[in-house]
Amino acid sequence: MAGRPAADALPVVILLGPPGAGKGTQARMLQEDYGLVQLSTGDLLRGAVAKGTPAGRAAEAVMQAGGLVPDAIVLDVLRERMAEPDAARGIVLDGFPRTEAQAEALDALVAARGQRITAAVSLEVEDAAMVERIAGRYSCAQCGEGYHDRFKQPKEAGGCDKCGGHEFKRRPDDTAETVAARLAAYRAETAPLIAYYAARGLLARVDAMGAIAEIRAALARALSKAGA
Repeated sequence: MAGRPAADALPVVILLGPPGAGKGTQARMLQEDYGLVQLSTGDLLRGAVAKGTPAGRAAEAVMQAGGLVPDAIVLDVLRERMAEPDAARGIVLDGFPRTEAQAEALDALVAARGQRITAAVSLEVEDAAMVERIAGRYSCAQCGEGYHDRFKQPKEAGGCDKCGGHEFKRRPDDTAETVAARLAAYRAETAPLIAYYAARGLLARVDAMGAIAEIRAALARALSKAGA
């Protein structure tokens, strides 16, 4: 794998793909390979709430009321997180933006910070393979490292390779019954972002149906071609 690029060469990478495409796994690998900071919407919101930031308090109020956090608050949370020192190395966004409106707001946020989006990577998969992928995945309850019943089991049974933890968890919605609805939502809302970033010359496509290591290498090649 290539080493980490210059500080201004890869400020923002966006990972696109349906549920089960491996966005979280590949985002963590980009963090390891390039020194980027992985940012997912869920982790961002939970972190802001835990820190009690202004945006975090606003998000907490909405979540406690059972509502969907508005884009404006999500962007405020992201803005706060990008202002932290470690984010100066560059970030990889996992699961955001999800809609064209969010993408436009992100463009404005990045431009206001004097940064640029280097690439939006579409992890491309076959819908039929998603049921097996999603239904079989689980993660370490302590550090969040991802595993799969078939494709990626811990080297030592019962122990996390990354932190040594012994507790694992599965998302309650990672069932075959929920996959079709989640894929339909992705196709309706997020897939149009592929055209959005392609029109700006920022889209890179990566076949995400192979082994994790193969996808990792293909992603590195795609980012290198994008100028990373």
